[in-house]
Amino acid sequence: MAPPRGSTAYKKKDGTLALSRDLQSVSWTPAAPPGAPAAVTIAVKSITNNGDLQQTPASSPKVMLKIFAQPSGAAATETHVFSFTSTTEARSEADAIKEALSRSIQAAQSGTSTPAAVGGGSSSAAMAIASAVSSTLGAGRDMNSLYDDEQLKSNVELQQSLLKTNPSLSKTFMESLRTKPESISNSQLTSQFWSSRAHLLRAHAIERSQIRGAYNVLSTIKPRTEDNTIKLSISKEQIQLIFSQHELVKRAYDENVPKLSEESFWSRFFQSRLFKKLKGEKILEADPTDAVLDKYLSLDEDLERSRRLLASHVPHIIDVEGNEENHSQRKGNKPDITMVPTSVDRVPIIRTLNSLSEKIMSHVAPNDVDPSEPIGMDEETFNSLALRDLQGDAEENRIILNIKDQGRFFSSDKDSDKSADDINYEKHNPTIVLKMLRNDLASKGSDIDLATAIGVDEESSDSDSAEPHPSHVGSKASLRSATARIFAAIAQQRAQNEDLSVNGFSSVHAAATSDLSTTVFDRLSLTHATTTEFLHHFWLAFLSGDSARAEEIASLVETLDRAMDRIRAVANDAEQERLKEIEKLKKQVRDHYERTHKKLVFNPESVKGGAKVVNQLMAPTVKAIGVALHKYKKALALDEDAQTR
Repeated sequence: MAPPRGSTAYKKKDGTLALSRDLQSVSWTPAAPPGAPAAVTIAVKSITNNGDLQQTPASSPKVMLKIFAQPSGAAATETHVFSFTSTTEARSEADAIKEALSRSIQAAQSGTSTPAAVGGGSSSAAMAIASAVSSTLGAGRDMNSLYDDEQLKSNVELQQSLLKTNPSLSKTFMESLRTKPESISNSQLTSQFWSSRAHLLRAHAIERSQIRGAYNVLSTIKPRTEDNTIKLSISKEQIQLIFSQHELVKRAYDENVPKLSEESFWSRFFQSRLFKKLKGEKILEADPTDAVLDKYLSLDEDLERSRRLLASHVPHIIDVEGNEENHSQRKGNKPDITMVPTSVDRVPIIRTLNSLSEKIMSHVAPNDVDPSEPIGMDEETFNSLALRDLQGDAEENRIILNIKDQGRFFSSDKDSDKSADDINYEKHNPTIVLKMLRNDLASKGSDIDLATAIGVDEESSDSDSAEPHPSHVGSKASLRSATARIFAAIAQQRAQNEDLSVNGFSSVHAAATSDLSTTVFDRLSLTHATTTEFLHHFWLAFLSGDSARAEEIASLVETLDRAMDRIRAVANDAEQERLKEIEKLKKQVRDHYERTHKKLVFNPESVKGGAKVVNQLMAPTVKAIGVALHKYKKALALDEDAQTR
């Protein structure tokens, strides 16, 4: 059938809107004068997506079609509005044109060819299905879609797959949906949730797009013996790999099946000498023989490889067989063993693995080769094979800069690098300092104790004296202070190097649950994740400056207040668990006293966890909520003052 067309009015002029026969453009032709050329022609490729086609709803008495197009080279988008004027077929004509344009846009995006004509009835539906399928497959093959955040956020199937593989993220998502304010719809929350996790979607999409490449399939197939019967499991994919990697097996299969059944062929193959040869194993005299498959042992599987080597250009400097043929060294000293070609029978496993690796890598597209470069030896390969020892010294191409006094250029830098102590020490005369040190040591006597001289007293107590005295190097106070600073630096460095878990806490805390029970820690982690999510929503709405989102911001403030209540509830539950643990330990102390009449010293502070740990872990989140509420109240007060004036 002919492409769809309809009677329309464009800029208050009657005419006809029609698609071209190749469905690559839509044109409007005025009705007067008769035979006039098309006044407006819109290419399908200039219509970026189906959202650029807008049609009035079915309930509207007027039937209009709006097309947004951006021609190549134009900075602005052009808008074309066509009003259908037919009294009986206006709606059907508009629907037909819009449907055909939608199919053409999908075909253009997926890179598939558009049919030359539009069929009717069932053929039109089949073509629409085929176009949609090809568009989906084309988008799946396009790796650029993995780097587009908008496509990732709109891929519901990918999001559901990620939630299934990440239970913690799924729990956070469901909790956010459950505790969201009523002013935020599910679609808004979902869009905002995934907008901050596009990197997770991209990583999951890349992981799903990866497929297993070719591998040495014969080494993975191992027959097993059960009840004196050899059993073997082999799939269709493995058979296809065997045929692609070993032309000899494919030839044996074509020549002997269906004379032999498939089960019989594979059973005999995996017990034959041919199987051991293709695996690179050495054939022994005790190995069973096979009248059908043994005749393929004498055939050279590497014949095709030899043809490829002859067809390709191999530099003589690395062509061992070529050197043997062109420059034989049968006289004189014997070449090194690394330069002598060996027979296949001596090292079959090495030859087999090298040949198989070459076959597998030949089907892999190299990622370090520019397809625009000429075929042949590149400059890097030529330079690596060149005998540089025989080349002369390259001529130096440089400008010699002569400086008479270089010290004046760096004197200021030297002075700037010196510390205040270095400058102070430079003022002292070493001779005078040494003389003063000798006099000081002479006054102390010959039996001087250096530890006592600098103030170290091992017999002193750890408690500080009531009288304040200046600390000096070597005193116990200085040693304790230095030790505390060292351990604090180690703890800080360790905290900075720790990886953060999914829930936001460090891996060490997550593993030990921070002295909290597993149930309380899971609740705390979930509360932390959902609170962070709502804080993100609040700041996006608060900083947008949109007065229409005032109700949404107020609802989010109420949600943050409820988040504080949830944090306090978790802290109370943690404290109750700690008190129960303390009562349990006290009961054990009492029972021990009743049995042995010996008192055990019990310190309730030794029981960790409780509300203190919860408040410590959630302190940054509580502070963030406080800042958000303060900013909101301040902005609300300013708005009320502005309204009262």
